[in-house]
Amino acid sequence: MSSDLKIAELTACGAHQQGHFLLSSGLHSADYLQCALYLAQPRRAARAGGLLAAAVSNAGLDPEIIVAPAMGGLIIGHETARSLDLPFLFTERAEGAMVLRRGFGFAPGQRVVVVEDVVTTGRSTREVIAVLEDLGAAVIGVASIINRSGRVEPFAPMPSRALLSVDFPTWSAETCPLCREGVPIAKPGSRPIA
Repeated sequence: MSSDLKIAELTACGAHQQGHFLLSSGLHSADYLQCALYLAQPRRAARAGGLLAAAVSNAGLDPEIIVAPAMGGLIIGHETARSLDLPFLFTERAEGAMVLRRGFGFAPGQRVVVVEDVVTTGRSTREVIAVLEDLGAAVIGVASIINRSGRVEPFAPMPSRALLSVDFPTWSAETCPLCREGVPIAKPGSRPIA
């Protein structure tokens, strides 16, 4: 998808970082995307939410609810829901499992779009989808600020839209060139390693 969001904007506010990173997927990368730094400025968050809302609408999706995983998806999910004038719910990790709590609920069959900040392996998004489907939701699509999965449709056949797709290499610990060079590694983010 073409949008006005550029990697230079993420770099300028510190959301795109370069170094040696251990991602929550367990993979290593020379690039890390911390969308919270981009979304910390409310004007940028509102703009990104509006762009994602337009992407959802332009894809022909007609959600009744937006759901996002805590922590990374909270701000962008809320801003996307606000732009679409829809209710917003979030999942959270409790005792190692993704759950929908805090009295949140929906009617069986309600159409849901899951909103994320960054999709890399898609694992946490799939966990959210599974929880929602187990509760009777009709998950009709996924939207994210960044798609770094290396696939155009990472949740096919379910449609997904991203404001920006990037192709940053990732490596296992055994094949990581930065590890071989002895570059110190950082573990940013809040999710435990898989």
